[in-house]
Amino acid sequence: MSIRHITPVPRKAASGRVAEVYAQSVADFGQAAFMMLSPAPDLHAAAWAFLRESEVAGSAPRLGKEVVAVAVSHANRCRFCIDAHSILVHALGEHRLAEDLLHDRTPARADHAKLVAWAKATGVPGAAQPSPPFPAELAAEYIGTALSTHFNNRMYSALTDEQLLPGNLQRSRSVRRVGAMAYTRTVHRELTRGDSLPLLAGIPSGHAPAWAAGTPIATAFAALRGAAAAGGALLSEPGRNVLRTAVAEWDPTHPPSPGAWLAQRLASLPAADRPAARLALLAALAPHDVTDTEVTAWRIAVHGTDADLVRLLAYGAVIAVDRIEEAITGHPTLPPVLTTGEVPGAPRTRGPAGG
Repeated sequence: MSIRHITPVPRKAASGRVAEVYAQSVADFGQAAFMMLSPAPDLHAAAWAFLRESEVAGSAPRLGKEVVAVAVSHANRCRFCIDAHSILVHALGEHRLAEDLLHDRTPARADHAKLVAWAKATGVPGAAQPSPPFPAELAAEYIGTALSTHFNNRMYSALTDEQLLPGNLQRSRSVRRVGAMAYTRTVHRELTRGDSLPLLAGIPSGHAPAWAAGTPIATAFAALRGAAAAGGALLSEPGRNVLRTAVAEWDPTHPPSPGAWLAQRLASLPAADRPAARLALLAALAPHDVTDTEVTAWRIAVHGTDADLVRLLAYGAVIAVDRIEEAITGHPTLPPVLTTGEVPGAPRTRGPAGG
């Protein structure tokens, strides 16, 4: 995987919160997670905690949650995440299922097929959502896994080349089987819930989800919302309104003309507000289309740092995730509350020129 647009913190040079996230994610997940988010340590920690507490720890079968992660990644066309989670299914010993999921074929088992259908439907928030194919006591883990994957898909698509291995070697079935062996011990570990929460100390908390009340998942998701809210300060108020309106009206079943939709959304904004709004809109609705051109234009306009870029993209991604959450649960979510002052442990952010 090659990281684009930003320079991540190398593992050997990491310190503080970033080093702690790297260490815990290697131990619990088998790899240093979310290196592309490391310039913003609070977001890095919150994204990892949300994934860990939803997908990796808990009582729901890990296999079922990996099925959800692959299916959501197909809905979002995140090639890196499809490949990565399929390999984890291989690591769990379900080789036929892994290949079916990888190639977007309906699984043979009815329970897996129902999970796939439910997970894919979460990517179409304007459509009717199927009944959850899991018991209520496991709902927080499955919903959390779906929402975490929706966020992660957007960040991986925007900030990486989406190649899991150099030269896309994971496209070879034998490579996938061998690669999965490196994760076999990790995916079978029983982890203690809540062990990631100390990594969130000092991060402002956003709105906590009622569907996960009283669980570490709720705390982690609230921290992700709180950390991402700082990215909203990099948009003007009109820019934030354009983003929210676009996401509210988003209908993946009737995609707009390529390119035209973005110009139409940005037309009402002053020129100085457009570079930041463009990136936030792309992160929310078309993360594959974040290119050097958009990033360079934004950096020139506002002298933005790597941390600013990560926060701005994360803000757009979380606005989209909030819309998806509302569709899944049937309960409206509160908009992220912009943080004031500096985010603990994070670089200073700056608003857009003229915003």
